[in-house]
Amino acid sequence: MPKLIKNNAVQENKWQTLPKDAELDAVQEHSLVPLQLFLNNSEMLLSHSGIGVWLDSDEEPESIVPYLDRIQLIAINFPKFVDGRGYSYARILRDRYGFKGEIRAIGDVLHDQLYFMKRCGFDAYAIRDDKDAEAALSGLNDFSENYQCAADEPRPLFRRRA
Repeated sequence: MPKLIKNNAVQENKWQTLPKDAELDAVQEHSLVPLQLFLNNSEMLLSHSGIGVWLDSDEEPESIVPYLDRIQLIAINFPKFVDGRGYSYARILRDRYGFKGEIRAIGDVLHDQLYFMKRCGFDAYAIRDDKDAEAALSGLNDFSENYQCAADEPRPLFRRRA
């Protein structure tokens, strides 16, 4: 079973990410369904437990806002290491829409990104299959202090010192 970093530990990933062209009959418990499949079948899918949604980097999170209170997991795909749109999507989901569930990074996720993903609101990371999740875990603690506010700390450093 693939590994996942969640709650500052390496865990087994029990969620299956369905391909973008998946059909409804492929959905099982603990399936991450692509956005379009979810939107086309939202009420039926939300009636089951253990269904999450994944967004590709060109699919904005506003389309799932009406369902946020009933979705437990949103995965955001990073198709390439250099594609940063997912960071913005996580901040939008946390800050603008108040999403409290799990936001997971999937795709081309590497050690160097984890700290910054955490600051933007991600709380789970499916590390690329060819990388060691245990070694990547230290990426969550690359820096000891944050100066600016972010999803994980809403107060800037000068406010925390006062």
